Amino acid sequence: MPRTHSASDRETWIRTISFLLLGSICYALPWSVFAALPIAADNNSVLRIQGSNTIGAKLGPALVKGLFEEQGLSAIRIEAGAAENEQRITGTHPDGRSISIEVAAHGSGTGFTALADGSAELAASSRPIKDSEATSLLALGDLKSAGAEQIIALDGLAIILHPGNPLSALNTLQLAQIFAGEITNWAQFGAPAGEINIYARDDKSGTYDTFKELVLSANGKALASNAKRFESSEKLSDAVSQDRNGIGFIGLPYIRQAKALAIAAGDSQPMLPSLTLIATEDYPLSRRLFLYNQPALNNPWARALVQFAHSPRGQAIVEQSGFIAQTVQAVNIPAHAHMPASYLDLAQNAQRLSVNFRFQEGSASLDNKARRDLNRLLAYLQAQNKLKGNVVLVGFGDAKADPARAELLSKLRAMAVRRELSKGGVVFRDIIGLGDELPVAANSVDEGRIKNRRVEVWVY
Repeated sequence: MPRTHSASDRETWIRTISFLLLGSICYALPWSVFAALPIAADNNSVLRIQGSNTIGAKLGPALVKGLFEEQGLSAIRIEAGAAENEQRITGTHPDGRSISIEVAAHGSGTGFTALADGSAELAASSRPIKDSEATSLLALGDLKSAGAEQIIALDGLAIILHPGNPLSALNTLQLAQIFAGEITNWAQFGAPAGEINIYARDDKSGTYDTFKELVLSANGKALASNAKRFESSEKLSDAVSQDRNGIGFIGLPYIRQAKALAIAAGDSQPMLPSLTLIATEDYPLSRRLFLYNQPALNNPWARALVQFAHSPRGQAIVEQSGFIAQTVQAVNIPAHAHMPASYLDLAQNAQRLSVNFRFQEGSASLDNKARRDLNRLLAYLQAQNKLKGNVVLVGFGDAKADPARAELLSKLRAMAVRRELSKGGVVFRDIIGLGDELPVAANSVDEGRIKNRRVEVWVY
């Protein structure tokens, strides 16, 4: 298992941002993010963003502020908007005109509704777009395409307790039973007796959608009717930290004064929501944060913000906002006797990179994040002079009736990544398939099987 890192690792990660080249991580756009952008003649906002509270509370406004700085604006300020959980970022153009962008953070689902009715140009979401939403928005284009689905950061759902609760770990089934109201007292886990109080985000929240999918629905449960619901991430976290019998779920930057639990899924070991485990998406409750735009990117400010979010400076802002940037770093992995022999050799003699390649559901094609990660990895290998004979790809998969078939499929996944990286001049040291070894999620559900179908990258 990868080692658990503390929050102090964040500064080291920020340094690695410099390895990313703007041109290598962004799909080609016909103009530069630094080009002058138009100003609304009627003094209206040049861009409206609607959706996730996880993104909109802090990260979205911070990215807008960074874009304004790149555009040479002055007197930049972030102000409260017309309603709670809404903000307006304003700045002054060198010619004296005012420019503003609005960010409304009422839940991921509201972003797609706003795209549909034209009240926003970008949807911020802490979950992937649903099939039903993509279908309803087909008039705007394919919202699942690489040009429309922008993964701007990684995050992990932290399961939080009062800091005085001695419990250290739970598995996803136990979580489901707690949040469904089936386990009601902490004494059932050996903790001091007390009736468990459940805290949850509201129904419009992508955080709640993610928790429901990964924990509740995956175990055939529904949220207990007596759960206390919140639109605000900060308010939920603060409420749990003040309740000795409380438990809640929250995005990684909002742990605040609460205590985070280690979480296990299926046969995986319990994992804390650490930087490395979220970056590789091995942590059972890791997730991606998205901006969705019309594939044609008609609004120039929307185009600029998307490109800026993928840039080195944009990803540094992701880190500074408490999320995980999509950068590449080498990590030492402690060797354990339970590791397969070839993997043990890697742990003893090589370093694992903080990127995993995953695939589209039901397909051998790389997903949208993996396509961008190819360029991020190439930039890192070139900067580290490791293009020739230093890279090992390790493929994994879900359990099959025939272990030999599982091993073959896992190696074929690694070879699919090899084909793409070879185009960038990478000469490999080895390609390994380990079948269903070292699972990071439960193979009993589709989401778990998808996470287990992955390709790791190691370097000597």
